[in-house]
Amino acid sequence: MSTFLKGMSILVIATFLGEVVEFLVNMILARELGESGMGHYMTILPTISLFMLLANFELPVSISKMIAEHDESYHRSMMQHALRLAVVFTSVLLVLAAIVLPIIPVFHDYHPLLKWVVLSLIPVMTITAVARGFFLGKQEMARIAVSHFLRRAVQLALLTALFQYFEFNSETALLVAFCTLAGSEFVVFLYLLHHFIMSYQKIRRVPGKTVSGREVRKNLVEVSVPTTGLRIFHSLTHAVQPFLIKFAIVSAGLTPEMATEQFGMMAGIAMTIGFFPAFIAQSFLIILIPTVSKAYGEKEFVKLQKLLQQVMLLTLFYGLPAVTAFYFLAEPLTMTFFHSEQAAVFLQLLAPYFLFHYFTIPMQAYLIGLGLVKDAFLHSVYATILTFTLIYLLGTRPGLGMEGVIIGMNTGSMVILLLHYLTICKKIGITWPTRNIVRDSRF
Repeated sequence: MSTFLKGMSILVIATFLGEVVEFLVNMILARELGESGMGHYMTILPTISLFMLLANFELPVSISKMIAEHDESYHRSMMQHALRLAVVFTSVLLVLAAIVLPIIPVFHDYHPLLKWVVLSLIPVMTITAVARGFFLGKQEMARIAVSHFLRRAVQLALLTALFQYFEFNSETALLVAFCTLAGSEFVVFLYLLHHFIMSYQKIRRVPGKTVSGREVRKNLVEVSVPTTGLRIFHSLTHAVQPFLIKFAIVSAGLTPEMATEQFGMMAGIAMTIGFFPAFIAQSFLIILIPTVSKAYGEKEFVKLQKLLQQVMLLTLFYGLPAVTAFYFLAEPLTMTFFHSEQAAVFLQLLAPYFLFHYFTIPMQAYLIGLGLVKDAFLHSVYATILTFTLIYLLGTRPGLGMEGVIIGMNTGSMVILLLHYLTICKKIGITWPTRNIVRDSRF
């Protein structure tokens, strides 16, 4: 538990600093791109994130799990096979992306070089994922923490320099924004690769044991494929959601330009503020997966129950005050940082969505660590169907519009949290309504 808390503390501090920098990044983007440009940026971002996710292949999760569960003498052989798998995977994905990207309609409305920026990210993301998984498994959270902060800091520096010394038209400004994102990922790639090579040289000097490539690939695929499937589903729904939201509020009576601006205020301003405290939840996500996986593999169910209670209490401790502040200080926050008064209404309405989200992130990590990726996927499907249905039914009503959309989002986030939490309680032996603890012997 002390290792968990120490790693958690390092990640929380570094991720907090990274979130502060990302907040500044979004302020610059909102100022330089304008409300319409920010709407276009937030519209294409989920699609680009989907390709970055595919390149990642959830290797940080699967590799960290494998490294954490095996003795150091096996690490050299494991990483050799993992690297070979990563090279093959990124080569295949590059070819497929080169074929698919030019025919995706959404890219036709953006600068033609944007497709090449996305292609350049694929090998960078894959190799970075291998190094990140290695350091997570070794519990070297300082490397992970620095990489998180470095990504945001480099993007901020690039954005500040480019927009201060150069003038761009709206189309080029969007391309520049995504180029700074790619540049920050490349710097993180160099940083983690450097330290990975140094660490690999050390483990080469340790007498090693051989693991078959087939066994390593099997272990990695068994974790990466279902987890990637879950993340792909989330990315696909996030890629579709902007278009559904804009369609709904246009049907409610807004012009397409007004719909884009309202979506930009909700996604680029209200959500930027509301998701700021989620850096703590993201820290939980990073460290909980290997911790829960190891505890579950050793049948330490009492430890899992106590850990769940601690996670829930810590989330409530920071989440409730945060959303209360967002609700009562919405207008000062949106005006001070983004000079947008209308976004304050969206921030207030989304307060339940943010609170449920803070709880859902560590709950999802718990499910993955318990081997319940299928359950997490089904929960996401049920919640997304409900959310999209409500967005369409309520968002298209002339009297509601964006308010109806937010009602649908709040409802869906509550449903997925309840499904996650009840499933975890059942798996680790917490029964309702008495909450009797089921001892290890029952498993």
